[in-house]
Amino acid sequence: MILVFGGAYQGKTDYAMKEFGLSEVCDLSESGEPDFTKEIITGIDAFAFRLSAAGENPTDYFRARRELWDDKVLVITDVSQGVVPIDKDVRAAREANGRLMIYLAGEAKQVHRVFCGIGKRIK
Repeated sequence: MILVFGGAYQGKTDYAMKEFGLSEVCDLSESGEPDFTKEIITGIDAFAFRLSAAGENPTDYFRARRELWDDKVLVITDVSQGVVPIDKDVRAAREANGRLMIYLAGEAKQVHRVFCGIGKRIK
């Protein structure tokens, strides 16, 4: 698995498509479950927030489905920067997203950080 992360609106999905020559994208930004038949899974942060809001642990979700995303490019937004939210549920969701990123980065063969559309391999 290859993990691509960065801030919001930094060109992560475009970078992944160009860098790895892929075109099949499952976008979880608005709704839905991951379609692990696609080459790139994006919007994982939004999916993690929905899981967290439903009382589920996003890391446990991905850990239980490890074999389904082993050969995929996973794209996630780093939401750890900026002002800490007052709402405890939003803080909990951000923490769950961060813990998921730690898990995915640990499992990844490669990790790329994208800023201003420019990617840098960090693992």
